[in-house]
Amino acid sequence: MSYSVAVAGASGYAGGELLRLLAAHPEFSVTTVTAFQQAGQRLADVHPHLHSYGELLLAPTTPETLGGHDLVFLALPHGKSGELTSALPEGGLVVDCGADHRLASAAEWAAFYGGDYHGAWPYGLPELVLASGGTQRERLAEATRIAVPGCNVTAVTLGLAPGVQAGVVEADDVVAVLAVGTSGAGKSLKPELLASEIMGSASAYAVGGIHRHIPEMRQNLALAGGRDVAISFTPVLVPMSRGILATSTARLAEGATAAQVRQAWESAYAAEPFVRLLPEGRFPKSADALGANTALIGLAVDEAAGRVVTVTAIDNLTKGTAGAAIQSANIALGLPEALGLPVEGVAP
Repeated sequence: MSYSVAVAGASGYAGGELLRLLAAHPEFSVTTVTAFQQAGQRLADVHPHLHSYGELLLAPTTPETLGGHDLVFLALPHGKSGELTSALPEGGLVVDCGADHRLASAAEWAAFYGGDYHGAWPYGLPELVLASGGTQRERLAEATRIAVPGCNVTAVTLGLAPGVQAGVVEADDVVAVLAVGTSGAGKSLKPELLASEIMGSASAYAVGGIHRHIPEMRQNLALAGGRDVAISFTPVLVPMSRGILATSTARLAEGATAAQVRQAWESAYAAEPFVRLLPEGRFPKSADALGANTALIGLAVDEAAGRVVTVTAIDNLTKGTAGAAIQSANIALGLPEALGLPVEGVAP
């Protein structure tokens, strides 16, 4: 069976990555692409690297344009998805790559985003281990609405959730510092993202607990079993176009051993097709995950500091956004979870 697909926000980086991956999916057929300011332009003129879509034109982003498809992917800025989803027909599957349906708490939405709260959808991080047993994957089966995680959230959650679930780390003392590529800020022109500002420099931003992904991280670690979850998160913009390298640490639980720590991560990810725990003593580079729907995790115990340290590499556009969206859609539609998704990275 072939599913008709529409991609809203197709002119942006996330939309372009969705289209790159969808071009290789044997069951998904992209029939509609939409944009706001660039509506009416040829897709090939906006994304010259996408050759298989021919003369497809960007249509206006409206409920009428998106309706009638089996599957709709939304790759829009926060606030824009919610305006559309309430007007979309009930039928079909809608996967939102934006923030509008991620948070279960209206108060957290108001504090970190503001504007109208549009409610929480089933959360599209299949590998998230749950305190009750199992994974988030079970909650996606036959879903008709899915909210894809934030890219920073994916890296931190996958890095720490197994230890929280197993009780070998404490979730009330988490520190995460992430090196992130510029594509995570979107395609809009911003002076601080100009090449002359980025090249040869690194800069922290959203410092001091104000980044919008923080409540989502707390939400996930609570689902994994964390109590009184507290996280200090600092993203650092570095001169690379895509990728995230997340160094996340948490206090070692009293009495927990290094062997128990490693066993927790091994048990959580042994059967996961897209999460790989590296051998002891090895840690990933951000480039190791480029173009792949994979999360690569290095793990260590800092005995002197009494902390567990994880280093997680993902491609923010693939596993961090578009790949996770397609992976979750596969699950919801009863298709093989890995269908159409790459596990091999691009090097050099």
